[in-house]
Amino acid sequence: MKFSRIVFIGLFTAATFSTSPAFAEGDVKAGKRVFNKCKACHDIRPGKNKIGPSLHGVVGRKAGTAPGYRYSPALKKADLTWTEENLHKYLENPRKMIRGTRMAFAGLRSKKERDDVIAYLKSLK
Repeated sequence: MKFSRIVFIGLFTAATFSTSPAFAEGDVKAGKRVFNKCKACHDIRPGKNKIGPSLHGVVGRKAGTAPGYRYSPALKKADLTWTEENLHKYLENPRKMIRGTRMAFAGLRSKKERDDVIAYLKSLK
């Protein structure tokens, strides 16, 4: 009985601490390449808006608040902050997460690509 408890505790501990976090650290260099899919509409320079808002400093920013950009009513009303979790959901399927968004991009289906591009966006300070 004691042995089975030890095995259970060991397996539970290994499973708990060896699983990767929901949003693993991405690769900044790979994320810069993934960003090529975004740069037709977004710039990374502060205050440089294009069809979409500048993504400089987007991680941690309240949605719909980039200076000088005219957001859709849906995004303004979204009342969310661009955390890694929210960016993952949005980048996977923007129109599903925020119905009525103007963002025409279909999304990044690959979790790795989302991890990488978010790591790249986080690096822009």
